[in-house]
Amino acid sequence: MTRPALVELRERALDCRNCHLWANATQTVFGEGPPGAPILFVGEQPGDQEDLQGRPFVGPAGQLFDRALAEAGIDRASVYVTNAVKHFKFEPRGKRRIHQKPDYKEVLACRPWLMGELSAVRAATVVALGATAAQALIGRTVTIGRERGRFQPYPPDRHLFVTVHPSYLLRLPDPDAQAAEYRRFVDELVQIAGGPPQAKATPTGQASLF
Repeated sequence: MTRPALVELRERALDCRNCHLWANATQTVFGEGPPGAPILFVGEQPGDQEDLQGRPFVGPAGQLFDRALAEAGIDRASVYVTNAVKHFKFEPRGKRRIHQKPDYKEVLACRPWLMGELSAVRAATVVALGATAAQALIGRTVTIGRERGRFQPYPPDRHLFVTVHPSYLLRLPDPDAQAAEYRRFVDELVQIAGGPPQAKATPTGQASLF
């Protein structure tokens, strides 16, 4: 797809009625970033601030994500950032709106938009931030502990990297654990920025991975 196709996809998503989440959300929160981005990050869903501002990853988790990207040497403006689900799912509690995890049907309802973004943004590396994003991308339930921290082939010609969602770091109650997990997250972003291991020629002319 060309850039106009990505713009058209965004405009079509604004009127999405594929599931019920649109009814209580302020607006569709589509992805943002250049169509030529080398890395495409996928999160779970918009939060309160994302819903209000209409942009992905601008709330507390997004601010932590931006800081981690900067420490890893990744310019956010150069990557594409989106969510598996484009509307904010929440439970009202007084004046607050408390995040609720989207269920599989809601993830499935939004999958055409995510697949459209994957088609339009030809990033060589796709990053799943959390279990919901990984499920949306892989099509099955994912245990982060088993999949985290490594590149794996993602058809037809990309690589997938699974890691935690930045909000996970904010939920850790122990400051030492939070600091350690944040450091690990930044290290994984450095790994992502470097890209997957490349095949190199051996003396016999065969390819090996390092």
